[in-house]
Amino acid sequence: MQDFGESVSLALRLASTLDPDLIEIIGLSLRVSLTAMLVACLIGFPLGALLAISRFPGHSIAVIVVNALMGLPPVVIGLLVYLHLSRAGPFGWLGLLYTPTAMIIAQTILITPIIAALSRQVLEELHNEYAEQFRSLCLPRRTMIGALIWDGRYALLTVALAGFGRAVAEVGAVIIVGGNIDHLTRMMTTAIALETSKGDLPLALALGLVLLIIALGVNALVMGLRLTAQRYAYA
Repeated sequence: MQDFGESVSLALRLASTLDPDLIEIIGLSLRVSLTAMLVACLIGFPLGALLAISRFPGHSIAVIVVNALMGLPPVVIGLLVYLHLSRAGPFGWLGLLYTPTAMIIAQTILITPIIAALSRQVLEELHNEYAEQFRSLCLPRRTMIGALIWDGRYALLTVALAGFGRAVAEVGAVIIVGGNIDHLTRMMTTAIALETSKGDLPLALALGLVLLIIALGVNALVMGLRLTAQRYAYA
């Protein structure tokens, strides 16, 4: 118990004094996860909107596939990305394996189905409200998608934050393609796993504390945006 107390004390000291190694790991984690979130939103929002307003042969199957991909195991994504980026893979010549770019790719693949599926639900509800107006105005599909995304922007921001929360907490895929290399690809989740296995509890606890604060902050933002969206809807 005394050792645990000392570890907690050292962890708080590391966090409060802004230890350089700690800041480097946190900065890389945020950079990778935020970039993955932005790329996933650029892909997922239009895809979700297209599934929300379009009806085509196989539409139900496409929705089922997108929903199913939300539960795709991260280690499977990491393995697939690894096979494509390794020297023997089709994109091995790019030399991206064990770099932050590879981790961004893995996280983007992981959270894009989540953002697409959740945004489809949000935009489908909006489209049901505006369907008659869209038909009466004979709007093209691109204009309808833009209008839906803009009108549902607060709800879509909560979707984006949900994707970010999933990405920043990921460990399985990023450790396969990133390798957890010190000062290059070491992120919060992978560092926590490594430092715990090494017995370096202070750094692991400090990173865990920061990760917990980020998770609480994301949840607070989601609730705030949801309340803002509700006030906007009733205004």
